[in-house]
Amino acid sequence: MLAGRYLRSRRRDAGVSVIAGFSFVGIMLGVAALIIVMSVMNGFRGELLTRILGVNGHVIMFPIDQPLRDYDEVTKRIATVPGVDFAMPLVQGQVLASGAGTSNTGALVKGVRGADLDELAPVSENIRQGTLAEFDTGGGVAIGIRLAESLGLRLNDNITLISPEGDVTPLGTTPRVKAYPVTAIFEIGLSEYDAAYVYMPLSEAQLFFNQEEQVQSIEMFVDDPDAVRALQPKVEAAAGRPNYTVTWQDQNASFFSALEVERNVMFIILTLIILVAALNIISGLFMLVKDKGRDIAILRTMGATRGAVMRVFLITGASIGLAGTFAGLILGVLFGLNIENIRQFFSWLSGTVLFNPEFYFLSRLPAEIDPTEVVLVVAMAVGLSFLATILPSWQASRLDPVEALRYE
Repeated sequence: MLAGRYLRSRRRDAGVSVIAGFSFVGIMLGVAALIIVMSVMNGFRGELLTRILGVNGHVIMFPIDQPLRDYDEVTKRIATVPGVDFAMPLVQGQVLASGAGTSNTGALVKGVRGADLDELAPVSENIRQGTLAEFDTGGGVAIGIRLAESLGLRLNDNITLISPEGDVTPLGTTPRVKAYPVTAIFEIGLSEYDAAYVYMPLSEAQLFFNQEEQVQSIEMFVDDPDAVRALQPKVEAAAGRPNYTVTWQDQNASFFSALEVERNVMFIILTLIILVAALNIISGLFMLVKDKGRDIAILRTMGATRGAVMRVFLITGASIGLAGTFAGLILGVLFGLNIENIRQFFSWLSGTVLFNPEFYFLSRLPAEIDPTEVVLVVAMAVGLSFLATILPSWQASRLDPVEALRYE
C-alpha cells in the first residue's frame, strides 16, 4: 500500500514521478528494442542459412588426379551414406548473359539433372513462370526472376550465354555463344541468387563448358547441416576414388561469423538502454527517500522495522522495473510478429523503399523470436531493476528517526 502511494503522482512529488515515468519508458523501450533486434538478427541468420544451404551443397566433393567421369556410380554410393539426403553431379561456370536488347550481366550457370533440380525446394517450389517438366530434354534453361527483369526477358524468350571457355581453333580459343529459351523463371528470395543463377540441363552444360562425359563436382545435401564435419570422412570413403571435400561451413565461415559478431555487439549496445533506465530508478528512489524522510521516521517510531522500510522502497523501485519489462515484452513480441507489415506501412507512409532487397539480399524483412532469448532479456531487465533498488532502499532503512524529526 505504501509503495503504491509513493508511486502515484502528487504535486509535491512531481519530480520523483517524472523520473519514475522516464525509467518505465526507458526499460520498456530497451526490452522491446532488444527483443525486436535479436529477433530480426535471428531471422536474418535463419533465412540466409535456409536459402544459401537450400541451393548450395552442404558438402561438395571434388576429384583428384583424374576427371570425374564415373559420377553416376559415385553419386549413387554417396547417396547411400546415412545422413545424406541426396547427392547431385554438377557442372558450373561463369558466363555473360544478354537478353533481346543491349543489356547484359554476369551470371552463374549450373548444369544439373532435372530430377535433382526437383529436389532443390527453394527453386522447384518457387517457380513464378513456366515449368520444370521435361527439363532434361526441353533444351531450355531456368533463370532467376531478377536476372529476367534486368535483361528484359519473359517466358520463352531467348537468353544468350557467352562463355570464354569456347572452341579451340587454329587462331586460338574463341568464346562460345549460344542462345537458350527460358522455360522457367524462379524466385529463391535471395536477391543475389535470383539475379545471377541459371540452371541448365546437365548434358547441355557438359557440352557448353567442354566437360563432355564428366562433371566438376558432386554436391551433397544432408539431414543435419550442423553435423557435416562428422559426415566428411564417410562421404570421402564412400566415393571410392581419390577426392577431397569442402563443407558449407568452410565456404561461408567468415560470413556467418560476421553475423554472429554483429548480433552480440547489438545485444551489448541495446543492454545499455536498460542499464541507463535502471540508473534512473536509482536516482528517482534517492530523491523519494530524501522527500519521505519524515514519513520514514514516523513509521520507525510507530514500530516499523528497518526491513519493513527497506521492503517498501524495494517494491516501489521493482514495480517500475517489472511494469516496464512487461510492457516492453508485449511491445517487442508484437513488433517481432508483425515486422514485415510494419515495414510495408512505413514504406508506404514515407514513400521510400525501406529494406531494399537489392542491398539486403532478402526480399522481405525476416524475424524469428527465440523464447530462450526473450526469457534472458526479461530476466536481465528484472534483475537490473532489482539491483537498482537495493542501495536507496538500504539507505532508507538506515535513516535515524531522531535526526529526521529534529527540525520538523
